[in-house]
Amino acid sequence: MKRRMVASEHIYKGVKIVVATGDITKQGVHAIVNPANSMLVMGGGVAGAIKRAGGREIEDEAVKKAPVPVGKAVATGAGRLSARHVIHAPTMERPAMRIGVKNVELAMRGALECAKRLAILSVAFPGMGTGVGGVSLDEAAAAMVEEARKQIDLGTSLREIVLVGFTTSSAQTFERAVHETFKKYPQ
Repeated sequence: MKRRMVASEHIYKGVKIVVATGDITKQGVHAIVNPANSMLVMGGGVAGAIKRAGGREIEDEAVKKAPVPVGKAVATGAGRLSARHVIHAPTMERPAMRIGVKNVELAMRGALECAKRLAILSVAFPGMGTGVGGVSLDEAAAAMVEEARKQIDLGTSLREIVLVGFTTSSAQTFERAVHETFKKYPQ
């Protein structure tokens, strides 16, 4: 059962792009994305929420796969979450680093490539790099949606990408990014 408040949906080349408001750990998807650090230590923010909801075993499995460079991603089990996988996509090398929007693009690409390798059908993303990374949600959302479009153009197993805003305001930011990106690419 999908537990989300859908703000909007857009279909691009057979892939549904959904903007939702809510808790990423409660999304009814095959995988959720953790915007990680390269050491895959799950401290605060989204990583901390994933660890609290899914269990410490997610972090225990993740750190065994570290270090993971920005631009690459690895998957672990999802513990007690309804998702099957957590995709750990580093946006930064060390915990609590300030980053630029290029890291968001690289992390998004890494997560989508990981999903493709695993033949995942649905994946949920929070704002990447928008917490301690310091990237504005406007910039991050635009970069994330554009990278999703590029990866869809290259071919993907995905049938659904969910962009999850924790608040209505953050979901509206994702909606604007989806609208702005896909109005340039009519089907």
